[in-house]
Amino acid sequence: MAKQVSVIIPTRNEENFIIETLNSILNQDYPLSQMEIIVADGESDDATASLVNSYVQKYENVRLINNPERVVPFALNYAIKEAVGELIIRMDSHSIYPENYVSTLVKSSFSLRADNVGARVVTLPANGGVLAESIAAAISHPMGVGNSSFRLEGNTAQEVDTVPFGCFRREVFDRIGYFDTDLIRNQDDEFNGRIIKNGGKIFLVPDLEIKYYARGTISKMMKMFFHYGLFKPLVNKKLGSAATLRQFVPPLFVLFLFTVLLLPFLGIYFQIMWALGLFLYLSLDVVVSISIALKKSRMPMLLVLPILFPLIHMAYGYGYLKGYILVNFMGRNPGGQNFGTSR
Repeated sequence: MAKQVSVIIPTRNEENFIIETLNSILNQDYPLSQMEIIVADGESDDATASLVNSYVQKYENVRLINNPERVVPFALNYAIKEAVGELIIRMDSHSIYPENYVSTLVKSSFSLRADNVGARVVTLPANGGVLAESIAAAISHPMGVGNSSFRLEGNTAQEVDTVPFGCFRREVFDRIGYFDTDLIRNQDDEFNGRIIKNGGKIFLVPDLEIKYYARGTISKMMKMFFHYGLFKPLVNKKLGSAATLRQFVPPLFVLFLFTVLLLPFLGIYFQIMWALGLFLYLSLDVVVSISIALKKSRMPMLLVLPILFPLIHMAYGYGYLKGYILVNFMGRNPGGQNFGTSR
């Protein structure tokens, strides 16, 4: 008999994507009688809630709940507390899911004896423009995201430190608590880190793919990476250590750039080494950009890609350094308030 599954979706102002997301969930090959869908809406200013309500009227297994705090961790916790499933699958309203998504995650959860299991992300452009295509390519390439496994290619199940969204056993929340509401961003990183810290296992099933729509403008892309970096030091503080080494590369890059201010006071040797380091970085940037443009047969992307990679690194790196100062020297949550141990 199929396991009871609860799909939870935190959302706010997603009128452009929520219908496609809900349709892809309702078209799953998993029995709808064994699957509930809970959308936690953060008091959207657009038509998101009314669009979801149209599905509530049509489908008995679709529910809409309110998230007055308007941020993701609260939405997730409200939905989890309402959920009745043995397995809880977090989904995102910016994504489209293959019809075997739920069934494959349920099967993998038990066959791998995983506390959390997730799929690989295939990043799609927000629209058909060169800029949108370039952003999607940049944030799914190792040059942009390091060795983040779920954004890269692969074909074998592997144990990882985090996965996007995820399929969790209900008992995990009973054992280690809920999502940390101090973390407006990166709450999934902290929660997955807590799973591992408590002896749990997380697996990536890379032959299962989620189609995710990337941000469509440079400003939105930079804001996203800035906030990822901003909250990472708080995640590290709560976990007591850093989960990966790749997170330190962007802040080190930003610090390297800032040393240009000291060059007039340093010897010629340091000046040459700094110039050489910058030259090597920019050369790699151009080579990677050319290879992506050639692979996609979209040479106009060369006008954008060489700019995007440094912007990604600087946005994340600056966010990380600011977050590190706020958390470790000022005792503040990057979101503005003093932080505690909320979960």
